[in-house]
Amino acid sequence: MRIILAPMEGVIDHIMRDLLTQLGGIDLCMTEFVRIVDQKLPDRVFYRLSPELYEQGKTPSGTSVRIQLLGQDPDWLAENAAVATRLGSPGIDLNFGCPAKLVNKNKGGAILLREPETLYKIMKSVREAVPAHLPTTAKMRLGFEDKTLAIENAQALAEGGATEIAVHARTKTEGYKPPAYWPWIAKIKQSVECNVIANGEIWDPVNAKQCLKESTCNDLMLGRGALATPNLASWIKGTQEKMPWSELMTFLIRYSNYQVEGDKGLYYSNRIKQWLVYIRLQYPQAQSLFQSVRTIRKTPDMINALKAAQIVSQTAK
Repeated sequence: MRIILAPMEGVIDHIMRDLLTQLGGIDLCMTEFVRIVDQKLPDRVFYRLSPELYEQGKTPSGTSVRIQLLGQDPDWLAENAAVATRLGSPGIDLNFGCPAKLVNKNKGGAILLREPETLYKIMKSVREAVPAHLPTTAKMRLGFEDKTLAIENAQALAEGGATEIAVHARTKTEGYKPPAYWPWIAKIKQSVECNVIANGEIWDPVNAKQCLKESTCNDLMLGRGALATPNLASWIKGTQEKMPWSELMTFLIRYSNYQVEGDKGLYYSNRIKQWLVYIRLQYPQAQSLFQSVRTIRKTPDMINALKAAQIVSQTAK
């Protein structure tokens, strides 16, 4: 079983990829999407979103990071895919799952699930632009408003040359509301010859096992679950137990060593609060911590608050 870290816009950046892959269990990462409109982007854009390109497309712990593109124009997507792979991306992923209103309004992400022919053209153009030995993959949802085109969309991507397809088992309209419809992934898997990866509502090993059973997939993609429990991939694989709260506090403080450098320090407090929103889904202790730090804005104050909470967690062990 492979476990892939999902490309969550504004959340899983290169810092988070570095931290999470250090914990083990993650076999592949995708970048946040690179928005492609009507031009070939300069190299610096790709290096900024994926500093791993400086290290042969891998995190410091050696996990491959594939650049993800989002857009609607097959030719411009293909041209930028060629740039990304020239710079060292070990393949290209295409985003047909983003539910953000602004992205969809500009005809990107999940809204393209209304147009199977467009999916085919995009994948075919990108496949032809990427060196044959590198994978071209896609992330999709079950549909935009409903699931009527789910199988046709997946077949369009496969016929266009997709090496594998990750399927978030909900439509755009369903958003992130439970449940995830894993049996629909099984239907898709039966209809295409390429590999299919299951994604959606995987929070612990029990969910993972059930998802694998209902989707009939061999591989999983983790998004919010990997933020809620940072070592979720290793927990699912059975190599680690769920990270104790005291260790998670230490992990949060380690994050500060990365995040406060340079301009990122301006956003550190907000990033911690954003992360705690996910963590409190799996750790009851995170709720009180979130309440105690939610009004903090200054980086030093946030770090001091976390260190104080760390001391309390170690005392409580």
